[in-house]
Amino acid sequence: MTQGPPSGRPFFISPPEAKITAMNILLVHQNFPGQYRHLAPYLARQGHRVVAVGERRRGREIRIPGVRYVAYDPPRGATSSTHHYLRATEANVRRGQQVVRLALDLARSGWRPRLICAHPGWGESLFLKDVFPQARILNYYEFFYNARGSDVGFDPEKPPTIDDMCRIRVKNATQLMSFAAGDWGVSPTHWQQRQYPPMMRALISVIHDGVDTRTVRPDPEAVFESPARKLKLTRRDEVVTYVARNLEPYRGFHVFMRALPEILRRRPKARVLIVGGDEVSYGSPPEGGKTWRRVMLDEVGAGLDLERVHFLGKIPYPDFLRLLRISSAHVYLTYPFVLSWSMLEAMACGCLLIGSRTPPVEEVLEDGVNGLLVDFFDPPGIAERVCEALENQEQLAPLRRRARQTVIERYDLHKVCLPQHLALIETLAAG
Repeated sequence: MTQGPPSGRPFFISPPEAKITAMNILLVHQNFPGQYRHLAPYLARQGHRVVAVGERRRGREIRIPGVRYVAYDPPRGATSSTHHYLRATEANVRRGQQVVRLALDLARSGWRPRLICAHPGWGESLFLKDVFPQARILNYYEFFYNARGSDVGFDPEKPPTIDDMCRIRVKNATQLMSFAAGDWGVSPTHWQQRQYPPMMRALISVIHDGVDTRTVRPDPEAVFESPARKLKLTRRDEVVTYVARNLEPYRGFHVFMRALPEILRRRPKARVLIVGGDEVSYGSPPEGGKTWRRVMLDEVGAGLDLERVHFLGKIPYPDFLRLLRISSAHVYLTYPFVLSWSMLEAMACGCLLIGSRTPPVEEVLEDGVNGLLVDFFDPPGIAERVCEALENQEQLAPLRRRARQTVIERYDLHKVCLPQHLALIETLAAG
């Protein structure tokens, strides 16, 4: 049995002595490109023949030079009579069947992959070995669900029941079946890798998706504008930023909102820019059909100067980068869960980051070295740290530089992550 990685050290396979010739590679992701957004075009540029598979979505076109994209129709979900522990698994099996139909079409046309890279979370890689028995499968292991020690039960406002614990155990069935049919795996952080059982962990390399630090970089002359909100802000303004895909407890939105009244009281010139939608990516929606934004405004809104708090919703990526570049203090809070791309992108932009003292944040952020750490459940402490950051911009400037340097050294897309991915892919394909 292959041994697992030493604690805290990178774990990936060394490349073969000679680069292998161009090969057929199949990329599979329900929300393609997903974690393959950089890897797909990179493999095509390396001369490999790349086919990608994802779910068909209305009004969405996938065009990546050198990559042939084929889509499957969304499968119907589980039947209402299925045990509620198994409904997600049944839906994943149906999705796997949809992908099998596409795989059979590829095989009939004479195209067979030497290597398959797949995200197993939605069941798409369940049956690919049965269609392409000679192919090696490299699964992307993003998160293994545990009833203790990670996201579940972390928030005392949401204690798990025994029913939750049993359901969570069964929730991993798809990944476990995909592991049995796979050959190797990759996780983006050491903490995410450690969530998997030891038998799986020993066969999972740690390689991050990567940050394009050539594009994601500081710009002291950046300007963030929102004409609809009459906003035009630069680095000379006092700006607190918060970013999440959706505004919800998993990313500490409720705690951040509880810290805002004190921040605004102590910093009368501060503007707060909040990016994120009103849907639910993780966890459960609030009761009564409300959004988490509405829930928190009902709770703390009376203590906020809403002329200085701006909810921007979801914004285009170039605007997101401009926002990071003008940030005076960027707050990133998360349950012990999947690390957001946005945290590393904020560091690459030279943000002064205030992050929660939770894994995997602590895998990247060191208090007083490349950022500031705060307790997740401490709104007064968060407010104190944000005000400290706003008050001491010049003294804390070295933290900004070291934050970017951390990303360049450990997560740079072109110099670190893509070469590691290519080495792993070529070694696995070579046997």
